[in-house]
Amino acid sequence: MVSPEVRVEPVVVPTQATRARSVRGYIVFAFALGLILAIAYLMREILLLLYVSALFAVVFTPVIRGIMRINIRGWHPGRGLAILFLLLSMGTATTLFIAFALPPVLHDVQALISELPTRGPQLLDQLRRFPLVSHLNLSGIYAKLQGFASNFAEYLFLSISGWAGKLADIAAIIFLTVYFMLEGDEAYGWMLSFIPMPARGRLNDTLLRADVRMGKWLLGQGGLMLVLGLCSLIVFVLLKIRYAYALAVLMGALNIIPIVGAMVSMALVLLAAATDSWEKVAGVAIFYAIYAQVETSYLTPRIMKSSVDLPALGVLVALLMGSKLAGVVGAMIAVPTAVLVSVLIREYLIQDDVKEEDLAINRVAR
Repeated sequence: MVSPEVRVEPVVVPTQATRARSVRGYIVFAFALGLILAIAYLMREILLLLYVSALFAVVFTPVIRGIMRINIRGWHPGRGLAILFLLLSMGTATTLFIAFALPPVLHDVQALISELPTRGPQLLDQLRRFPLVSHLNLSGIYAKLQGFASNFAEYLFLSISGWAGKLADIAAIIFLTVYFMLEGDEAYGWMLSFIPMPARGRLNDTLLRADVRMGKWLLGQGGLMLVLGLCSLIVFVLLKIRYAYALAVLMGALNIIPIVGAMVSMALVLLAAATDSWEKVAGVAIFYAIYAQVETSYLTPRIMKSSVDLPALGVLVALLMGSKLAGVVGAMIAVPTAVLVSVLIREYLIQDDVKEEDLAINRVAR
């Protein structure tokens, strides 16, 4: 009986030249990676504008789709017309508010600044009657406020260049957002073309799930803006604050900008209250201090959890990290970015070892 012939595969031993090519490949890869990171660091502001614009395009996509579903005798607006309608609506609302609400408020602010030298000492005399306030250096605070009021025009002139840069960034974000809403599908397909085919479908499905959840962020943020606007309106009407309706709308609208929006709106409300009495100023300050605590610890975590399905701690951490890394813009995009990161981590890092049927069995056993 003849045994079958056994074929022995030759053992390939890496030669010195192969090792040298591998080492050179690692060196070239490390150098290329370092070069890409260096270029990304130098272009970080441009990359941030691109990312913010793309994120806003994703967030506003559900609104655009809702406008496109409008049915007028069988006619539906296209994507371009829907985007134009959205921009015109936002621009019209902003223009009407600036034209009708801000002039009387600015007039009273100017009157308050002009009357500060005469009304300031009277206000200080009333504040000194309180036991806790009497220990403060009210005269020094009043002198600083008076100096700021007298040099207000100079402060505005010196900050023109900074505001011009911010306005240019806002204009760039609006333009890029419109472009991404119009041509976003082509850009998205081009970016996916760099991914190998086996992993492309999985990444596409993951990003589509993130797109749905990120689109719900605007709904949750709109809920927070509506709650703040209504609460502010009730309090301002009860306290008989001047321009209560306009200031309440401003409070709600600027709530989309974390920290800075609240500071600007509260400064205007306090100035409007200060034109009447310091009791109104105290009432407004107490209201917002209470509301800020309620919104931060209760409303924001729960509304955002129901809309974007993030835990309360995750929302708070995202807001803190976003504001620390990129200021106002970082705080604005913190929650949508956290949603994207959460979906990616869920898909690629977390391993679901326990099957759904096992979880169901455990729930029944309990």
